[in-house]
Amino acid sequence: MFKEYETEILAPDEAGLSRAAELIREGKCGAFPTETVYGLGANACDGEAVARIFKAKGRPQDNPLIVHVSDRAMADTVCEFTPLGEKLAEKFWPGPLTLVLPKKDTVADNVTAGLSTVGVRMPSHPVAHAFIEKCGLPIAAPSANTSGKPSPATAEHVLDDLRYRIPFVIDGGPVTIGLESTVVNATGDYPVLLRPGKVSREELAELCGQVLLPGEGDFDKPASPGMKYRHYAPQGRVHVGRNIGELEVLRLDLSMHRMRMPVLILSNATADEMMRRGARPHEIYRLGDTKEEIASNWFTALRYCDKTGFMDIITEEFDEEGLGLALNNRISRAASKE
Repeated sequence: MFKEYETEILAPDEAGLSRAAELIREGKCGAFPTETVYGLGANACDGEAVARIFKAKGRPQDNPLIVHVSDRAMADTVCEFTPLGEKLAEKFWPGPLTLVLPKKDTVADNVTAGLSTVGVRMPSHPVAHAFIEKCGLPIAAPSANTSGKPSPATAEHVLDDLRYRIPFVIDGGPVTIGLESTVVNATGDYPVLLRPGKVSREELAELCGQVLLPGEGDFDKPASPGMKYRHYAPQGRVHVGRNIGELEVLRLDLSMHRMRMPVLILSNATADEMMRRGARPHEIYRLGDTKEEIASNWFTALRYCDKTGFMDIITEEFDEEGLGLALNNRISRAASKE
């Protein structure tokens, strides 16, 4: 493998953050933790630095990036706030909500894929906040993984994909949420939900009265990450069951008729029921009891499947209340052939 960098693993302390900020100001890119997933960041106002993100990830150039800021003053340098944007930021920032707003000319064109809008987020993770503040710059950052692969929940996941491709990773330990931020277009009167996440459709509706969904229009220029390309996908094929019966049929078909053992990535309750129906413990990866636990473990489970070589992955569909909508979105993307 060609080694472009000897990737530095930096501690989330004063020395580590100062070193990371120094590299960012030199026009480099590097990985840092947020509460959602690890991000791969560069100066959002420097097109050449942003281009290094696309190169490291192998990311399509027409897939826009999210700009991360440490405070409202920094956000004002990259976007124009609408009345709806003001309302949403006041309620949910800092936190796992990205607002798509009219961009300012300070933002490099390759951040937005030529769009007139930009996605902006203020992370609540203390290391992310300290890192951006130390840089003194808005940071454009997609997830810190090879494009299309499962998003990284730990610094180790980042290194699995991007070691030698990027100059540094700030190791802030495992993330807490485990799914990428909710993305809403906030340019109109009501939020348009472009990507579900931890901030739920119900929470948005409670604040704003109504939540719209994007139409089935042409996504040649997606307004948000995750709208066009296959995302969050392991090497093996993901099969989705809507109920216990479908999960059982999938397991029997793959293990008996196709003569290859699948792995079942399931909530604890579903795993227990599948074991009562004959599944064995070594076939099952338990995600947890709550949707929050399931979400935080989802991408780690997919990466486990990659490392252990499972070619067939069976998982369940969830009810769409709260985090269920975001989970089903990531599952359907992982299972997509496109």
